[in-house]
Amino acid sequence: MSVRVSVAAALVAAAAWNSASVGQVASQTKALDFDVFKSKVEPIFLEKREGHVRCYVCHSENNNAFHLEQLSPGATFWNEEQSRKNFASVSGLVMSNDPAASRLLIHPLAPEAGGDLFHSGGRQFESQNDPDWKILAQWAGALKN
Repeated sequence: MSVRVSVAAALVAAAAWNSASVGQVASQTKALDFDVFKSKVEPIFLEKREGHVRCYVCHSENNNAFHLEQLSPGATFWNEEQSRKNFASVSGLVMSNDPAASRLLIHPLAPEAGGDLFHSGGRQFESQNDPDWKILAQWAGALKN
């Protein structure tokens, strides 16, 4: 009987420690800021880079993890509802427990700079010193402001 009680107590203690750890991690992660996303991050997706198409061109036509809403006819930027949908999509590419490893930062980055080996849209960022890459990294929480 005492072995069962000891095992049960150990399981309860482990569960309590685990939930405390998860709570600590959750409290340490910074919430992503929609206003910063809309004013600083979204414009990057519309920017034309030499030798590349805009992120928007491919990512508004696809149905993968990084999907951007199509602009309304005649519009040059997303409306509030579209921006909120973009925010939800792009936020899903950020690893709150390890922002530097987020797909948003790694996938479009050149392999020589720590990025993925393949991105069908080419290397949007040749280095982590690219000003736009730094904006993405700051928003995701991988760089200190």
